[in-house]
Amino acid sequence: MCTQPDTQHSLAALLRTHHGKFEFAECELEAPRDTEVLIRIVATGMCHTDLAVRDGVLPTPLPAVLGHEGAGVVLAVGDKVESVAPGDHVVLTFLPCASCPQCLRGAPAACERIGPLNFGGARADGSHALTRNGEPFSDRFFGQSSFATLALADARNVVKVRKDAPLELLGPLGCGIQTGAGTVLNALRVGPGNSFAVFGGGAVGLSALMAAKLAGATKTFVVDRVRARLDLARELGATHVLHPDDGDVAARLRELSDGGVEFSLDTTGHPAVIRTAVEVLRPTGTCAFVGASRPGTELTFDANDFMNNNKRLMGVIEGASNPQLFIPQLVDLYLQGSFPFDKLVRFYDFLKINQAAADSESGETIKPILRMTSKGSEGAQ
Repeated sequence: MCTQPDTQHSLAALLRTHHGKFEFAECELEAPRDTEVLIRIVATGMCHTDLAVRDGVLPTPLPAVLGHEGAGVVLAVGDKVESVAPGDHVVLTFLPCASCPQCLRGAPAACERIGPLNFGGARADGSHALTRNGEPFSDRFFGQSSFATLALADARNVVKVRKDAPLELLGPLGCGIQTGAGTVLNALRVGPGNSFAVFGGGAVGLSALMAAKLAGATKTFVVDRVRARLDLARELGATHVLHPDDGDVAARLRELSDGGVEFSLDTTGHPAVIRTAVEVLRPTGTCAFVGASRPGTELTFDANDFMNNNKRLMGVIEGASNPQLFIPQLVDLYLQGSFPFDKLVRFYDFLKINQAAADSESGETIKPILRMTSKGSEGAQ
């Protein structure tokens, strides 16, 4: 049973206009309803999707509190919540409906209502949990709006994690990290001896690389424009790294892979890059794409090459993951030393959110994580 007051005060980073800066505001957050969970946020990852909303690429009503890679401690739960309890450590992920055919068959990332539930700016009934002086904001972003010291989520998108794991590190498992790793392990199903190429060496792409190595891929390629990211890709086990300025990427990749790769992944959302990711496939190869493209973006590729070589192209959301199962597995792999995603991370004090966004855009930081309480450092993990 929820015994919290009717409202809690939360410091939130508010986005008022597209292309604007995040502004801080003291807000009021409702107590959890029957299926909801109130969480004290310890840290929140910053994802490309947050910036895509900021820049108007993905539609979400403004003003809004974004943030969708939260990690924290449960403070209170609604009367019908049984999966978590006060004091539990949790990671927050996307919100599925739990009732459509895809959700019922165990594929919540393919939920029919994933758009309105995660980008609609309110609960399914149109109500808001977050207000300031009685004025409601667009909230419930990915069912959490975790660019705040407190968040209200639903039991469906709250994942309990083991308490011996570093909680402040775990938020990105809720979206970016699970997207990259899950696409490789759950959707593409890369296996021992396979070849794999990823276009984009950010958090999603490098998580995919680590998952491909974990799965036993023997030839792995990372393509990116930031040379520091390519250096890190080598450290993480990439057998080959390619920079677009060094020549024709498709030709070099086909040469290095003896004719093409069995699996490729685009994380950029750019049609020309997706086309290249399809071109470098060997016969029967599969390409997945996960990057956020502007609404109405169209893809083109050589139809005869695609058909005659039995190629496949698939869109993937959230790594085709079931987060309640997959996120704890990734935590276990990290603690075993098999999935060192901490190498992608740089921590920032919450009040430095705009600096974190700038560093992410410039490529200086691969995965920013915002700490809600300062430890006197914004340096790398």
